[in-house]
Amino acid sequence: MKNQSLSQNLIHASGRGEYDIVEQLLKDGASVHYKDADGRTALMAATQKNQVAIAKLLIKAGSNVNTRDITQLSPFICSAANGFHEILQLMIDAGADLKSVNRFGGTALLPSSEKGYLKTVQICLGAGVPVNHVNNLGWSALLEAVILGNGGRLYSEIIYSLVDAGADVHLADREGKSSLKHAKELNQQKVVNILTMEYEEGNDSIKKAKSLALMDQYEEAILEIDRGLEFDSKNLDLIYYKGYFLQELKKYEAALTEFNKALTLDPKDLDFYFYTANCFRLMKKSEEALNEYDKACNLDPTETFYRYHKSNYLRELGRHSEAVIEMDKLLALQPQRYDFSFHKANSLRSLGKHDEAIEAIENAIANDPTNPLYHLHKKQSLELLKQK
Repeated sequence: MKNQSLSQNLIHASGRGEYDIVEQLLKDGASVHYKDADGRTALMAATQKNQVAIAKLLIKAGSNVNTRDITQLSPFICSAANGFHEILQLMIDAGADLKSVNRFGGTALLPSSEKGYLKTVQICLGAGVPVNHVNNLGWSALLEAVILGNGGRLYSEIIYSLVDAGADVHLADREGKSSLKHAKELNQQKVVNILTMEYEEGNDSIKKAKSLALMDQYEEAILEIDRGLEFDSKNLDLIYYKGYFLQELKKYEAALTEFNKALTLDPKDLDFYFYTANCFRLMKKSEEALNEYDKACNLDPTETFYRYHKSNYLRELGRHSEAVIEMDKLLALQPQRYDFSFHKANSLRSLGKHDEAIEAIENAIANDPTNPLYHLHKKQSLELLKQK
């Protein structure tokens, strides 16, 4: 019982970032393999809160980076799904199963491509996570980046990285549409150019800066961007890259200054609200991040990209009631998007509203009746309903 109590405390302390306490609990005999009621180990608790130093300590103590919780999520995939690339690298170095998947059948590369975590995508690709793996929704990482991205600067970089690593641009989804066809329908011209090998970065400063950034030489990359800004101080692409590189250096306030500078120059470039939201998210300022999503949604109420990513973030925060509201707004705009119904169903299930979850998942099944993932989730919701 003593060891169990110590191990429970280890999970709590790991999530709170209490390094000295974690260190002492390990010395006192707490087990890194112990799981709480949700199937979380101490490493999962540390990963969920991006506690890098504690994750490193737990891995050194023998924690398994591939152990799954009750939702079939491992610390390895959790780190990628949240863009926590420092912990992700620790997981990879510790022997993460690069082919492992989450409950949706997606590798670590898919959620990071969907959510716009460029550095995470690059780490996954460099480690050898399969680039053309298809999840249970019928999407590859490239399809997710095109369909759930906005064709802007950040997503274009992700798509370029995927294609450069061998992503199949002709691989089709369950409706028979390839990434190229989706990009054309979504009017993502820059993405179309990347997918057809017709894209080339025209700005020399950006070219040089990107090469330096790939080697993690962000300070040098910023100097290169500054040289470009000396001649073209209002170039939004140059300003974006400076902000992004500052963000990677964890100089978040400085990054926000650059992104807001761009918005001052062009308040209608909604892309930058996504970047400011990401910055606030990394600063663990959730309300500020949500406010940035709202600014973009208010400027263009018909644009689904920002509302979708807002709902994603709400789910990460465990604010499922609010996520459902956003999903309903998305479905009002695009009722044919059965993936929206699927996400709505997951939030409803997290709220214990199994009747409503089944209704939402049935809408997804009606649009895609052969998708096994939808039928599986309906079955699970029915089982949970019986247990109420």
